Amino acid sequence: MTFSKILIANRGEIACRVIHTARKLGYRTVAVFSDADRDAPHVMQADEAVHIGASPAAESYLRIDAILEAARKTGADAVHPGYGFLSENAGFAQACADAGLVFIGPPASAIEAMGDKALAKRRMLDAGVPCAPGYLGGDQSDAMLAAEAEKLGYPLLVKAVAGGGGRGMRLVRSTTELQSAIEGARREATSAFGDGTLMLERLIANGRHIEIQVFADAHGNAVYLGERDCTAQRRRQKVIEEAPSPVVTPAMREAMGRDAVAAALAVGYQGAGTVEFIVDDKLNHYFLEMNTRLQVEHPVTEMVTGYDLVEWQLRVAAGEPLPAQQADIKLTGHAIEARLYVEDPYAGFAPQTGTVLWWQPADALNAGVHGHGDVYAVRVDDGIAQGSVISPYYDPMVAKIIVHGRDRDDAIRRLRAALANTPLLGLRNNGRFLSDLVDHPAFRKAEMTTTLVDQWQEQGDALLQAPVPGDAVWRVAAMAMGGMEGWRGDNWRADSVAAFDVRLQCGDQVRNIRVRPDRHGGVALTLDGVTEDAKVLGFADGKLRYAVDGVTRNAIAVFAGTTLHLALDGHSFVFAEVSPFPDADARKDASKARSPVAGKVTQVLVAAGASVQGGQQLVCVEAMKMEMWLCAEAAGIVQAVHAKAGDQVESGALLVELETLRDRPSALSSTD
Repeated sequence: MTFSKILIANRGEIACRVIHTARKLGYRTVAVFSDADRDAPHVMQADEAVHIGASPAAESYLRIDAILEAARKTGADAVHPGYGFLSENAGFAQACADAGLVFIGPPASAIEAMGDKALAKRRMLDAGVPCAPGYLGGDQSDAMLAAEAEKLGYPLLVKAVAGGGGRGMRLVRSTTELQSAIEGARREATSAFGDGTLMLERLIANGRHIEIQVFADAHGNAVYLGERDCTAQRRRQKVIEEAPSPVVTPAMREAMGRDAVAAALAVGYQGAGTVEFIVDDKLNHYFLEMNTRLQVEHPVTEMVTGYDLVEWQLRVAAGEPLPAQQADIKLTGHAIEARLYVEDPYAGFAPQTGTVLWWQPADALNAGVHGHGDVYAVRVDDGIAQGSVISPYYDPMVAKIIVHGRDRDDAIRRLRAALANTPLLGLRNNGRFLSDLVDHPAFRKAEMTTTLVDQWQEQGDALLQAPVPGDAVWRVAAMAMGGMEGWRGDNWRADSVAAFDVRLQCGDQVRNIRVRPDRHGGVALTLDGVTEDAKVLGFADGKLRYAVDGVTRNAIAVFAGTTLHLALDGHSFVFAEVSPFPDADARKDASKARSPVAGKVTQVLVAAGASVQGGQQLVCVEAMKMEMWLCAEAAGIVQAVHAKAGDQVESGALLVELETLRDRPSALSSTD
């Protein structure tokens, strides 16, 4: 099973990750790319690259024929599927084998056995592995699912049998929520995985999500490499992962590891896989599913074991035995991974699209390279670069920040520092939220559950309230904005020494700062009657170095037109200078329903002439595999609908026009 050139049938950070290890081991690599990814980092890093189709995944990364043709054209003799897309598609694995390609993953039979969550659960029940109660039947009618849901009781989960990553999964608390959950999960699963088959599962209340990393070779060897705690989730999508789990004892680790290895051997597994468990508040574990691929969160296992799991994948695929046996595997220290998403956590986690204005992950790195025995401090796995354009077609995760510490507190401290040192500017993202989350008492005390973040969102917890810039931040913004036209390279000056006002807006706040430059490169900044003297010491390539009251500090300041994106002390803010001529269209207008994101319209529930109530769903837009509903701001009559299912729309596009009842004279007059 020798091979020399690997085609990576994926994109983004996992493609870059595989290229890194493949190059280290002496393999040549081939990238594939869609229209949207023509200039993506994984394309630039690979030795060769092949265009495989249009931007939507169904027309590119999910096209088996295009990927096999790319392998033929380049002479690639092996395929690494990464995760997501076709990574757990048994048909793809078999097609690779039929084409004479080495599939760097388990055999198609194992993917088929474990890739279908319902089938996998049946196998686990037969093997005596504890499973949560549920419905695994083949009858997929809405009526049957509703009947089985009533038998199970609420709350429960509606889950797609294919795929993973929280896609095609809905939490249902009552009968009234079931139908929309079934429809949404089925639609999302079909879009993401091409399979809308569903199963039902009793919700384990206040559960922890703990998974076991397993590895098997073609020689009958199988091991587990400890556990990962993935309990910090939002809408069943992992946000923070850590190894080892803060609640798992050595005896529990051994029991879960034994079950996981038995599950892998039962299906003739080879390569990397993950057996996921839900753990209740009494630390009983129940089988959830097996992911027949490398996991997004594999770096934390690499950090605490010292092994490169992609290297293990390549060696096993080449027919070599596992590089280590169970007795060799030791866990050292504590590792935490934070997933950086281009989502706005302070606006319902709405996905974001646009251009990356600042991304310099090297600023966060301070130790470590791949390989057994290496010591890491900070690692950043990413698939973007400064100037990258983030499109609405793919998952919103753009990078992972991973740290390794002596213990858990050490790792948390290092992660917060790494997040502060790795700002992503240009798109709203969850960087600050991640830092606040790992510092939250519930996380520090290991009291997280899989639904706690969702509960905080419903309750309006302070963790999900947008940070407000303090006076010091406003002053720095004024220095940067006020110096735009007067910057002269090695010093900061306005074109004259006269004082001037800078009126800035950040979010809903608007403040006025008086700026008075002097002839020595300094500036006096007056805010709310308080004046401080400051001086810009350097401002080049986005790096602002300044002094206030004798203390020198650093910030990142980049402009998109006249809009300032500022990163300071672990916070990121967007400032704009307030125009004296406000844009009427910028004001919130209940009569115009606009798309919250750039994406694809999947449903239109209203037509011209229809009456709607405030809060009623109008149009569903899918972006980055997330469905977002556009709702009526107030009761009214639909005047026009400007989109239909299947349309691609830009953020802010006008989709529905309404005449609100409060705008109708008849609605304001009293009834005779």
